[in-house]
Amino acid sequence: MDTLHMLFNAVTVIFIAATMFAAGLGATIPALRGIFTNVPLLVLALLTNMVVIPLLGWGIGALFSLPSAAFIALVLVASSPGGPFGAKLAMVQSGDVVAGAAMQVLLATVGSLTFAPTVNGILTAADLGKDISLDVATLVRTVALLQLVPFVIGLLLRRYAAPTAESWHPAAAAVSNVTFLIVLAGMLLSNWSDVVALLGSLALLAGFVLAAAAFAVGTLLATGPSVRRTTMGGVAAVRNAGPALAAIGIAFDDQPAILGALAAILLSGLAAALPIATVLSGRRSRPAAPDDTR
Repeated sequence: MDTLHMLFNAVTVIFIAATMFAAGLGATIPALRGIFTNVPLLVLALLTNMVVIPLLGWGIGALFSLPSAAFIALVLVASSPGGPFGAKLAMVQSGDVVAGAAMQVLLATVGSLTFAPTVNGILTAADLGKDISLDVATLVRTVALLQLVPFVIGLLLRRYAAPTAESWHPAAAAVSNVTFLIVLAGMLLSNWSDVVALLGSLALLAGFVLAAAAFAVGTLLATGPSVRRTTMGGVAAVRNAGPALAAIGIAFDDQPAILGALAAILLSGLAAALPIATVLSGRRSRPAAPDDTR
């Protein structure tokens, strides 16, 4: 079992690195400059992911009257932006991959700093207070190694060795696609008992509603063309499991009920976000109707 767990973790690392590397191979310095100098886009993305979605998680948990374990898990998920699936959803929906990848890395980095105080504030207000103290340096270092470094390497290859970048991009995208499917299957197989155990509760529905609402809010509170706005919606819909898992280990002694709820909420969130991205991709790849107005 430990071997399978280690193998799954290795495949997950490969998926994250390959996805960010592929995104970097397809990026350009001017495109990134356009994202990071777009102050309204940055402000809205930070507001959405750091304030609005955590409050949504709190509100949905209270609305569904979730038990303590599921409520805590939902708040942890809602308060942790920058999930590595964000760049993948940008690819799935044929969206603005450069903007999605850049925003994902930014949100994951900033979220490493805001996660603990956000969770503490919400759980204290909800009378479930737990003093969560995380190793911020470790979280930032993890984001840098798994997300930022592969993205920058791909970006530099695109900048200084464009033919190599173009030839490597299909292979990197293929590795990202294959490992993505393996990670999804692994998540389902390794957490199926937790998901089944929550079928009679509203935790799965809460995770689904949170992801769908986050996709909508992320799209609405964004600037630019529709492709970029829905990309921001996809980035907002998938959250970063790393800080949430760390918090459960540190503040909640790895309680099985919270871990199970976290896995179920993350899976139900993907179940909401992936179909939306697939539908968007289908619409964008559909050929335009001929002009019959002649």
